[in-house]
Amino acid sequence: MNAVQTPIEGLVVLEPRVFGDERGFFMESYNQRLFQELTGSAPAFVQDNHSRSAQGVLRGLHYQVRQVQGKLVRVVQGAVFDVAVDLRRASATFGRWFGVELSADNKRQLWVPPGFAHGFLVLSASADFLYKTTDYYAPQQERCIAWNDPTIGVEWPLQGREPVLSAKDRTGTAFEQAEVFP
Repeated sequence: MNAVQTPIEGLVVLEPRVFGDERGFFMESYNQRLFQELTGSAPAFVQDNHSRSAQGVLRGLHYQVRQVQGKLVRVVQGAVFDVAVDLRRASATFGRWFGVELSADNKRQLWVPPGFAHGFLVLSASADFLYKTTDYYAPQQERCIAWNDPTIGVEWPLQGREPVLSAKDRTGTAFEQAEVFP
């Protein structure tokens, strides 16, 4: 596995080694020892999630203020533009975002440590999105920052289309009013 450092400390793109031939492929999607070597952390993952979304669906920018979650995310069918926003007030990159395409073809993963908001836009006809989390989902602790907040300025590849949003994502909080981390 190869680690690609991003401009935001702690946020790492992981590129697994893929062994393929005419029969298909094999890859190790998670190895705790190697993950710790590459990211400097050894989180205990407690929950695995799988979502399927149609093209144009935008989910996010979500995070939990207590029971804070780190997420290891990947796509096993289709493609998404995946985004993480640094919400760690003490960080030099507080309020900055990073985006990367994750797809079944490139098999990349993104480690989103605790202290970030996260979201994605489906680029393909549909996408199956998998993520491991370091704490359990706690709906009462979940927060949502507006996907189109001008202070953050995420450059979603919408190609002139409006995203498909949930009611929660349509009413996200402005970054300036959002609860953040120390």
